[in-house]
Amino acid sequence: MLIRSLAELAGSPRDVDWGNGTSVRLLTASDGMGFTVCHTVVRAGTSSFLEYRSHLEACYCVSGTGEIEDAAGVVHRIGPGTLYALDHHDRHHLRADPTGDLTLISVFTPALVGTERHVLDRVEASSY
Repeated sequence: MLIRSLAELAGSPRDVDWGNGTSVRLLTASDGMGFTVCHTVVRAGTSSFLEYRSHLEACYCVSGTGEIEDAAGVVHRIGPGTLYALDHHDRHHLRADPTGDLTLISVFTPALVGTERHVLDRVEASSY
């Protein structure tokens, strides 16, 4: 059985600044579960152009508000209790409202190594 807390992982290699926020990787590939669970914070007022070419991702919002824009330009609002799933390696823009951080529980399959970071300063979508 694995038991972990955000507090014990703070400042560890599993506490990753991914570009426009932080992601505490609660489970990674080294844990042998076959998927990753992250506590992800998207910084207020940021916009991230993302695409996971090697992973599928589902995110459940626990606090804050924002939006996700799909490749067709359709914008979907995100708030507490909302789940979105990138079930086709979907290219997307993730935006946190300027009023506060957006906090998500993110699940990836296959599992992340745990050190992945985005490169957000280019025209194409950041991927891992």
